[in-house]
Amino acid sequence: MRAALLLLVALLPAWANDLDALRQEPNLERRSERAMEYAHSALDRARDAFQAAKGDEAKAAVDEVITSVDIANDSLDQSGKEARRSPKYFKKAEMAARQLLRRIEALKQSVDFDDQPLVERLREHVNAFHDELIGHIMGKKK
Repeated sequence: MRAALLLLVALLPAWANDLDALRQEPNLERRSERAMEYAHSALDRARDAFQAAKGDEAKAAVDEVITSVDIANDSLDQSGKEARRSPKYFKKAEMAARQLLRRIEALKQSVDFDDQPLVERLREHVNAFHDELIGHIMGKKK
């Protein structure tokens, strides 16, 4: 257990650096796209950690998925573009979020009962982001 904790502590700075590098992307639309790609890779790490019964690593990876989705959301908001007029990156983010939701559902079916609330919290967060994107894309003109 102690070795796993030491490994997690050793890996956290590397993951944080990846998220920091992601936040440094000057192109906001590209940042949102890269954030969703990072969310998928973090979900892969979470799945692997759940399968290996490494709860701390799984929770850290789930938190990375949430942070990545938040970065994508903030980047699209900060771009100042309307989703109805310039839907390209909003639609890319929506499709990535939809795919992420499908993968989260599959993950929820494969994890232990005790881990399901964590995965459900992740699903709710990504679903809220997805619904917000749909609202922006399909919403009424202002």
